[in-house]
Amino acid sequence: MFALSRRWLAPLALVVAATIWGVVWYPYRLLEQAGLSGSLSSLLTYLVALAVMLLVYLPRRDWPSGNRGMLLAVAVTAGWTNLAYVLAVIQGEIMRVLLLFYLAPLWTVMFSRYLLRERTGGWGLLVMAMSLAGAVVMLFSPDNPLPLPKNAAEWLGLSAGVTFALSNVLARRLKHVSTRRRSVWIFAGVLLIALLPATSGGDSAAVLATLGPAHLGLVLLTGGLLVAATLTAQYGLAHIPANRAIVILLTELVAAAFFSWYWADEVMTMQEWLGGALIVAACLFSGKLEGDHHA
Repeated sequence: MFALSRRWLAPLALVVAATIWGVVWYPYRLLEQAGLSGSLSSLLTYLVALAVMLLVYLPRRDWPSGNRGMLLAVAVTAGWTNLAYVLAVIQGEIMRVLLLFYLAPLWTVMFSRYLLRERTGGWGLLVMAMSLAGAVVMLFSPDNPLPLPKNAAEWLGLSAGVTFALSNVLARRLKHVSTRRRSVWIFAGVLLIALLPATSGGDSAAVLATLGPAHLGLVLLTGGLLVAATLTAQYGLAHIPANRAIVILLTELVAAAFFSWYWADEVMTMQEWLGGALIVAACLFSGKLEGDHHA
């Protein structure tokens, strides 16, 4: 009975995590409409998430003090990933931002090659080619011969994918570090990265003073969702092979496509669908890279 429940529980955990990431842009947009900038709302929500994680895990005694340099590098790169993602989905078209973020396998292949000396192999070359082809198709415009992001939100989404890939490659050197410890460092990294822009405007205190109970509740809810997404994703990834997990995690794009249409009236063009399909296919093939690395 337990084996049967584990069989279904792990995939369900990944679906929950992916769905949360596919809809979490909406509360951030609501907070932005209430006057909170993306950096300030990130600061508040990740402060809630960090507090929850510390309450849950700080009483434990298995917190070794080593690897702080590498953990700091992962925290900073992952911190920018999360802040850039939030800023991008507040300002830009959800699916275009997400698809640019999902170019992460392209950067993963490159970082793994040059930082970890992992051989690229045939699957890696295929992932790079399909990712680049998808980006070119999605971004091409007759008005602009260079297939580049068209606004700041799309550049933020692209940069979030780059630092996401970099943080994952760096984290491979920390496989022996517990997930909870890495998660705490990552949440702290978001706070560190978001702190400067959130406080540089000088009116943050005034904005916070105007928030009502509903918006404060939304901050708490969003922070709780971040914790839920982190813990469910880590549970699922610990019990499902990487090549199967990547398929399930693409649920994020399904959720984002539906709710960006339902809540924000955003509709993708046929060109964007085609480019997105190539990027998704590259993500699916990236599951094969795990086998190459262990060959």
